[in-house]
This record gives sequence, C-alpha cells and structure tokens, in this order.
Amino acid sequence: MTRARANLVSVGDTPYYHRIGRCVIRAFLCGVDEHTLRSYEHRGVWMSERLSLLSKTFAIDVCAYTLMSNHYHLVVRFAPERAQAWSKRDIIERWTRLFQGTTQVRRFCVLTY
Repeated sequence: MTRARANLVSVGDTPYYHRIGRCVIRAFLCGVDEHTLRSYEHRGVWMSERLSLLSKTFAIDVCAYTLMSNHYHLVVRFAPERAQAWSKRDIIERWTRLFQGTTQVRRFCVLTY
C-alpha cells in the first residue's frame, strides 16, 4: 500500500536523503553494454542536465550523485524554507517548466502573465 510523503519524509529529523534508482534486468543506464556493444554514455549528460533542472525548479539541493551502468545514487537536501517564500505564481511557473498543466492552469498563466 502506498503512503503519503508526509509520512515517509521528515525534514525536521533530517533534510538529507539518499535515493537509488535501478534499471530492469539487462537494461543499461550508462556505459557500454558488453553484450550488444551499444554505448549509452550520452545518458550521463541527460541525467546531469535533468538533475540540474529539477534542483532549480524544486526546493532541493543535489549534494552528490553517481551514475552506474544499471543504477544511480542521489543524495538530496530538501529546503522547505525556500519553497515557503514562493508565491502562487512562482509555484505555477516552476511546475509548468516540467509539465504542460491543465486547461485551467494554462488560462491562468495567459491571464496573469
């Protein structure tokens, strides 16, 4: 059963979290697949750029990360004090950097910008 993030993450106890993401069996995230000799090195640039975008968009700091052939490790620091200073407009601007948004959100953006 899923749990709300508020029940999983306690920024008051620790703002730092270590996350791991894995690929499925025989899938490559980064590096050269020895069986097919295909190179997936370009994905390292993708991941680096995406992490940079996410840290600028949300109230997180990327402290460290490493990309391995079939998984990655990521250490992030949550910064809720930064997010509390954002206006509704700031939040919508940040969210729409990543997602198109609903019709209502797009109308709001057109009317207020």
